[in-house]
Amino acid sequence: MSAEHPTLPPVRLRADAELARDALAAPLLARAVRLARWAGPDTRVDAGGELVDEQLPEAAALLGLTLDEDGELAAGDAWRLAVDTGLVEVEDGTEGEDGDTPGSAAPGENLAVVTGGSPQDVLALWLDGFDAVFGDAVAPVIDDLDALVGEDGEIDIEALDWDPESEAEFLEGVLGNLYLLTVSEAAPDEGPVPLPALAASMVVPDDMGEPTDDVLEQVSDAMMRLDEQFQLLEPIGLVEYQPVDEALMAEEGEEPAPPVDDEDVTRYGMVRLTPLGLYGVRARMLDAGVDAPAVGDLADKGADALLDGIAVYPETAAREETAAWLVGRDALTAARELLHAARGADAGSPLRRLHCQQTLSLVGPEAEPAVREVLDDAELGGLARVWLAERGAADVPAPPESMVFWLAIDTIAAQLDADGDLRELQELVEGLTGRHSGFFEAAWRVPHPATAEVLEAMGRLHRDKTSAKEARKAAFKARSQRSN
Repeated sequence: MSAEHPTLPPVRLRADAELARDALAAPLLARAVRLARWAGPDTRVDAGGELVDEQLPEAAALLGLTLDEDGELAAGDAWRLAVDTGLVEVEDGTEGEDGDTPGSAAPGENLAVVTGGSPQDVLALWLDGFDAVFGDAVAPVIDDLDALVGEDGEIDIEALDWDPESEAEFLEGVLGNLYLLTVSEAAPDEGPVPLPALAASMVVPDDMGEPTDDVLEQVSDAMMRLDEQFQLLEPIGLVEYQPVDEALMAEEGEEPAPPVDDEDVTRYGMVRLTPLGLYGVRARMLDAGVDAPAVGDLADKGADALLDGIAVYPETAAREETAAWLVGRDALTAARELLHAARGADAGSPLRRLHCQQTLSLVGPEAEPAVREVLDDAELGGLARVWLAERGAADVPAPPESMVFWLAIDTIAAQLDADGDLRELQELVEGLTGRHSGFFEAAWRVPHPATAEVLEAMGRLHRDKTSAKEARKAAFKARSQRSN
């Protein structure tokens, strides 16, 4: 049986070594590494493992940041990432009535991964960092902390009006949509996506025509939240982000207006996933159980997994996957495996045979003995003759008429499953009926499981009314025959 359709198109990922270099070059992780190397006996942390205020100017200076509040905040962010990823180990300080006792810090075990780990180790470290930053991005924005502190000194979480699960789900959905836009073969150039379009994809219902004022307000709110979140996610290397133009920010008590035309849409924010970001979002999807294939996943699998897998791949990705599968394989053995995997009478078998034929077109003449072995096979004899004829092979026996019509039905069934170009399919249908007089009278008798469905489709596709009517009559006969 053919594999279930993946929910997403296959992604083309860079090599792990390249991605690992990108990970180590991400500004936030690079700063965290520098602070981890700096950490030592004189490093003091508070009860929460944060650098004490007195240490922040030194940390900011070490990182080449401005010695002001922004620089110290950035240094604090880098320190937290170092702690969250195990680049630094801390012994928290303590709070007491007689004063606070600072804790200590030292380089953590994971610091060795930076210089001595494999690319996969580095990427695992980076994914931990991504998870930590994602958590920061969905945390509540607190403008007035004092107003949330109760009489007992604890923060009143309920007063935040914050649902952590829905916040995380929303950002996951946004990143999922951005991923889909990036990997889609229809994407023109994998260029940046306007922030309003990304926000609208999460807020505006698919069946809504003109958005209402309420929906536009929700889009604006989402844009402003995403603007903050993408500015947090950019330093970890996940995205390239052009923030919303500050001149467009609303005054207090006002709502920012949505863009009015395409000319100034870039002022409302533009975002794109980096190659590292594609890797990271896909990793989160896989952890969540989403089927997110990557080109090359099938390279070490059997021919049956290859033909089932690429059945739902876009054309370019399928070609890349089959080429990767053939690398390092003996041509004759590979051809035999492919032909064996292409057999079957299940619903996915026509498309498997089509992809088998396309994959064999990439195999050299060494495969000829395997192809000749199936010349008399009812299911494979037709495609075998096509392969041999395309290479100008000698002594190719003429196919019996039954094989010609079986191959015609099988080919159209495969093209229908592949959702190919309508015009090309029409030309295939009309070409077949034009070359074979009495095509439909012979075709309805073909013992192929898709005969009736193919003839019905030919009736819909054929632009000649007479031929279309003949196709529908033949489909009726095929169904009657099958039910007897």
